[in-house]
Amino acid sequence: MTIELSNFFNNPTLIELGPLKIQYYAVTWLLSALLIYVFLKNNRTIKEIGLNKDEVNDMVFLYGLFFGAICGGRVGYMFIYGSEQLMNNPLSLFYVWQGGLSFHGGLIGVIISLVIFCYRKNIELLKLLDGVALAMPIGLGLVRIGNFLNGELYGKATNGDWGFIFPTDPFGVLRHPSQIYESFGEGLLLFLILFVISKQTNVKGIVSSSFLIFYGLIRFIIEFFRQPDAHIGYIAFDSLSMGQILCIPMIIIGFFMLLYSRRKI
Repeated sequence: MTIELSNFFNNPTLIELGPLKIQYYAVTWLLSALLIYVFLKNNRTIKEIGLNKDEVNDMVFLYGLFFGAICGGRVGYMFIYGSEQLMNNPLSLFYVWQGGLSFHGGLIGVIISLVIFCYRKNIELLKLLDGVALAMPIGLGLVRIGNFLNGELYGKATNGDWGFIFPTDPFGVLRHPSQIYESFGEGLLLFLILFVISKQTNVKGIVSSSFLIFYGLIRFIIEFFRQPDAHIGYIAFDSLSMGQILCIPMIIIGFFMLLYSRRKI
């Protein structure tokens, strides 16, 4: 089955008032933060820490979303994927309207922001990370839907029985909807895995280390169906993308965290 997407996916704007455009992609980011906030304010781990609603609000929207995901994601993207542009024009770091956020940069940004948050609130970091890690697949799944609506980060060409033709694709070929694969894998599947693990143990660090391991594994596998960035291509063995390379240290760190957490039992 071939699905040829409409031109909506070339410019998926919800509201357009002159030069101001609010796109569905931005809405998925905001909706992600709202749902994560609702989830965390009722989360058992967060309640055990003793955070009130205002503190959860600050943690999610200020520390997590703005300083962590957006600022960290932008810095990570420019250093990892746009280093040449950054060297030629350092101010391009702030050209957020051109797009470009890196998950791995955003993850590092979120962790740094939460370290600062824990220091200011005198909170145990690993316990907070466990609560936040369980909520992150909610946002990851929705943002991948945003990528799909934006007609970006699509999959490799396929000769299979079904696929999508994206209007943003200059070659107009049948492709894997890798954004949908990622939304399911990094969203629903990852959430279910972490939810089951969280019900099986109260040991600090297990859920957050499991997030690093399973996200890394799921992303590594799905990247085989995703078209690599045109200006970067494959990084190693003519088949591994930058996303896959970045997942390897993520998985390794997750295993070290897991071993550290188990030694504390």
